[in-house]
Amino acid sequence: MSKYVKAVVITPASYKDKSKRFPVVYLLHGYSDSYSGWVKKVPDLLNEVDQYDMIIVCPDGAYGSWYFDSLTDSTKRYETNVAIEVPNYIDKHYRTIADRKARAITGLSMGGHGAFYLGIRHKDFFGAIGSMSGGVDIRPFPNNWDIKKSLGDYSTNVDNWNKHTVINLVEQVENNEQRMIIDCGVDDFFLQVNRNLHQKLLAQKLNHDYIERPGAHNWLYWNNAVKYQLLYFSIFFKS
Repeated sequence: MSKYVKAVVITPASYKDKSKRFPVVYLLHGYSDSYSGWVKKVPDLLNEVDQYDMIIVCPDGAYGSWYFDSLTDSTKRYETNVAIEVPNYIDKHYRTIADRKARAITGLSMGGHGAFYLGIRHKDFFGAIGSMSGGVDIRPFPNNWDIKKSLGDYSTNVDNWNKHTVINLVEQVENNEQRMIIDCGVDDFFLQVNRNLHQKLLAQKLNHDYIERPGAHNWLYWNNAVKYQLLYFSIFFKS
């Protein structure tokens, strides 16, 4: 492993049955948060894993990694950590169904970007991807949230930013290659980039679920949104 990454692993009550194996949802946190953010702020996750008979893994993406392998600091390799090393550890140490049809990845804000970014770049590993209030196009925000610490200043590294933004990466996806769900509140500052992504997916004729509902960029919204996403992934796993 290139570095140790902390994570929360939530197993369902049925995990006691040692004959069973389980699908996994990787759930990514947002900017300035940590691996423990989801379980502290959405305690209902403990019930959700029981309802859907799944494992949830919340890995650490640092304060502002945006889940990149940094282009400016070789010690910060959060794509490698979160998309490869942590899942390989989970498959080795937990009774998972080690198949892309039993793996999904989603997250909020920075983690919504991260889930689509990692999911598309590792299509052979993740069969379904999601985003809640995600920063799915980072280019309109060149001075925000430490993005330039990983990619360099936008004005002199435009190519880096173009290659690392989700809205461009979806061009690499074929229809039904991955299940996709996107969710954003109508009062969210990321609403327009989510609408733009939705329109691009429609133009490319890529099937996906897109949800807008009242709400802003906050935990009140994500407490609700994550329930829709876990239901969506549960249906995917059963299919």
